[in-house]
Amino acid sequence: MNRRTPKNPEPDVEPGGLSVSTRAWAGGTVLTLRGELDLDTVELVHTALDEALRTPGTTVVIDCADLEFCDSTGLNALLRARGVADGGGSRIELVNPRPLVLRMLELTGATDAFRIRSELPA
Repeated sequence: MNRRTPKNPEPDVEPGGLSVSTRAWAGGTVLTLRGELDLDTVELVHTALDEALRTPGTTVVIDCADLEFCDSTGLNALLRARGVADGGGSRIELVNPRPLVLRMLELTGATDAFRIRSELPA
């Protein structure tokens, strides 16, 4: 399985893999997830979110447009990060989750935990 570091801006993703890229914006950090977020790949997301949330009062926007799958492990990572964000006066927002990911968020009630945006910040 091919795993990428968060610094790779446009990585290729092998089936079952995940890439995480980051970029700064005026309000904080945009994380772009490509591939599948599950037990095998969740550590990449933990690392990227921990780094993005080091600054209190920031907003982390997670671009989910290319996130093909997210299991309960991935959801747990997002909810854990939301707790960290809340404790530091920060926010986590999701952008354009695919229908499969959005359905998982709806079924678990997690849509109430995150602002869901339709566009990335400039």
